[in-house]
Amino acid sequence: MIFNAAVVVCSDKGARGERVDTSGEYIREFLQEKKFNVIEKVIITDDIDTIKNKLIYYADEMKVDLIISTGGTGFSPRDNTPEATKEVIYRDVPGIGEMLRAESYKVTPRAYLSRGVSGIRNRTLIINLPGSLKAVKENLSFLGDVLNHGLKILKLIDTECGV
Repeated sequence: MIFNAAVVVCSDKGARGERVDTSGEYIREFLQEKKFNVIEKVIITDDIDTIKNKLIYYADEMKVDLIISTGGTGFSPRDNTPEATKEVIYRDVPGIGEMLRAESYKVTPRAYLSRGVSGIRNRTLIINLPGSLKAVKENLSFLGDVLNHGLKILKLIDTECGV
């Protein structure tokens, strides 16, 4: 099964062309290597309504299976990605964020400062990752089989969660 995905880079500086996007590009390449069909990678501002609208567009209009965002998960007043995500998801998936923070903590104690959330809107899984390339690489390496199996359950391809 090939899943469709979208990558959303939340960055005011990136949207203005003041920062080269490495994190979103890494996510795109990672997903393609994992045999995902990445329909689009976009760079948008940290504006909460802009983020919400883009997540809704990919989930409701494009009906992608997975949206991975990067950026906007810290403590800055413009870090709005978790709040935007919480407003558009129907079901929370706290275990993904908990696992990502716990595993990242083994690499850096600052991992617990990430506020990224994960959840489901319709049949789309949305995962927030931090903005730094280092954190994105770490987080993606931790997702492993969880991502593929979770999507199979969500899409009713697999019905058993037992290992």
